[in-house]
Amino acid sequence: MADANRRTVLVTGANSGLGKALAIAFAGDGMRVGMLVRNQERGRTARDEIVAASGNKDIRLFVADLGSQQEVRRAAAEILDRFERIHVLINNAGTAYANRRTSPEGIERSLAVNHLGPFLLTSLLLERIKDSAPARIVNVGTRMDTAMDFDDLDWTRRRYRMMQAYGQSKLGNLHFTFELSRRLAGTGVTVNCVFPGIFRSNLGGSDGAQGVFWKAVDRLLGWALPTPARAAERVLYAARSTDLDGVTGQYLDGRRPIKAPSQAADPAANQRLWDMSERLVGLSQASEQSHP
Repeated sequence: MADANRRTVLVTGANSGLGKALAIAFAGDGMRVGMLVRNQERGRTARDEIVAASGNKDIRLFVADLGSQQEVRRAAAEILDRFERIHVLINNAGTAYANRRTSPEGIERSLAVNHLGPFLLTSLLLERIKDSAPARIVNVGTRMDTAMDFDDLDWTRRRYRMMQAYGQSKLGNLHFTFELSRRLAGTGVTVNCVFPGIFRSNLGGSDGAQGVFWKAVDRLLGWALPTPARAAERVLYAARSTDLDGVTGQYLDGRRPIKAPSQAADPAANQRLWDMSERLVGLSQASEQSHP
């Protein structure tokens, strides 16, 4: 039987790339690792590879499409049933789409997967994470100078552009980081956002942007790009370094704090996106009941 006192980490998008590299590293640390993946078969293959690489068999697999709120809720319930504690949550999974697509709830899909999925998952796991303090939440972000169009988050009024939609959705990770950090002050749970740098990635996979943009980048520059394992070092620093004990609300590029885009540095904008996100994932009523 697995050690009930073993520290537990949950990594989203853990079947490939950066997420898999993180899972291997955490497993090598002797942690209980939860892998949240979209495809069960690929997840099982990755799990076997992580066990082989680390010698740690305490690797649990959870399956959900972060773009589906129903699936996120089901997976969160399974995670809470399996894990008595969650000491580290890594919101890593992300994607981009060449053309505008929608989630089962009718929300533009890059926003649904990159921002609303992690927002909902974290919210559903938050009490367990707080009970596990000291604990850390690490959001994997990007570095793009952009702003969210609060009047058109769904890209129904503007012409859809892949990288702008991706950048807007990932900026949501920063808004979320700063507002959640504020809300968790004094709980023993820290929240930081990390830019892992440019590295060899399968962003978007076969049904996303890979075939349109990133595959071309990989073909031209892939030989010169760092591996996911190298990129993982930046995220691991935020997740486990004692240098960051008690440090929260930071936007990190490697080990150094960097300046966030002006919109994400605005507390009012952070609160506005939080409120909009709660409504979009159906949490606003519960929030109002718990915070009269």
